[in-house]
Amino acid sequence: MTKKNENTALAVQSDNGYLALANFDFDTDISEVLDGLNISFGKIKIQTGAYEVPNEGDDTETVKEFSGVILFHHTLNAYYATKYTGGSNPPDCGSFDGVTGEGNPGGNCKTCRYNQFGTGENGAKACKNRRRVYILREGEVFPLLLSLPTGSLKMFTKYIKAQLSKGRKSSAIVTRFSLKKVTNSTGIAFSQANFALDRALTPEEYALIAPMTEQIKSYAVRVGFDNDSAAIDEEATIDLETGEVIEPLGGNRNV
Repeated sequence: MTKKNENTALAVQSDNGYLALANFDFDTDISEVLDGLNISFGKIKIQTGAYEVPNEGDDTETVKEFSGVILFHHTLNAYYATKYTGGSNPPDCGSFDGVTGEGNPGGNCKTCRYNQFGTGENGAKACKNRRRVYILREGEVFPLLLSLPTGSLKMFTKYIKAQLSKGRKSSAIVTRFSLKKVTNSTGIAFSQANFALDRALTPEEYALIAPMTEQIKSYAVRVGFDNDSAAIDEEATIDLETGEVIEPLGGNRNV
């Protein structure tokens, strides 16, 4: 049996890929249009057993999985002294790097009392830890934003580390996003985001993606916390037997 060549497999792509970006000047077209504005990215939402992805206009489509390039990702911590009720109100304390919080109480996120399990409802943290992932899909020129909840961070970290061990940056590959049904030790079922390598970008595609990646990095700190408003107040429960964070990821645990 002939061993499958991994590099050859990764080179397979669709007819158009990301080459459509060749006709789009991100620095000029996006920077000038959004200059001075509060940037709001279209949001990919995790529902029960499916993703809700923005479509044209105000329409959305519900899909079991989708693919895209992870342009950039970063930690987002948000602590609200009182129960979050929606809107664009900033948290009492927030952090865009998961290291230093700004506000009240502020300071070192790692040692902050609100960033410890047991300080929130059902044994969770009072400070909500998420990860923002900026994703560009084929045929599109503006990224979408996926806010990963705590329950999916372990799988995301595992995936990113696995790709880096092969010398692959997340912005140089196409990632396939799906959802996995997981059942904890007490029989509670919930959806967990899952990630897999789809293919590598061609050198031509990566040359077009790289400038956009740097631009998104500079924009990320200007994106308000309200982009995650639908997810900030998700209920989370800690499995006291395993220490696992259990989140409904859309509202209903019985998926």
